[in-house]
Amino acid sequence: MSRDAEQVNRRLLRARDTMDRHYAEPLDVASVAAVAFMSKAHFIREFRRVFGETPHRYLQRRRVERAMFLLRTTDAPIVEICFAVGFTSVGTFGRTFTEVVGSSPSRYRAAADGAIEPNSGSFIMRWGRPSTFGEAPRGPDS
Repeated sequence: MSRDAEQVNRRLLRARDTMDRHYAEPLDVASVAAVAFMSKAHFIREFRRVFGETPHRYLQRRRVERAMFLLRTTDAPIVEICFAVGFTSVGTFGRTFTEVVGSSPSRYRAAADGAIEPNSGSFIMRWGRPSTFGEAPRGPDS
């Protein structure tokens, strides 16, 4: 790997780490691109090349992952969880959650009720993590 490619990768990792730490805050691609010292368009291209998805999609998936955890472990209302993980619209939250997970937030919570929570880093936790959009199977209730 060339020195320039390594430097680009480091800047992209720094930007992704920023999204991971501040996922619940209002983030736009331009501000995250600034963390990587790149223009918005170049950042989107490079992020997709390195991580396999756009920065916006990554951030949405990160927010959905956190919502999944909160739905399994708390009794907080779904609307409260929506805003706690950084979504600004309940409709967008529900649509994005269903697209990533394959069920609505309320159905996910009902299905997870009483399920044993895996230990951090376990195979089950990694297996259950949504990795890309559109991979959740569509059922008859979709």
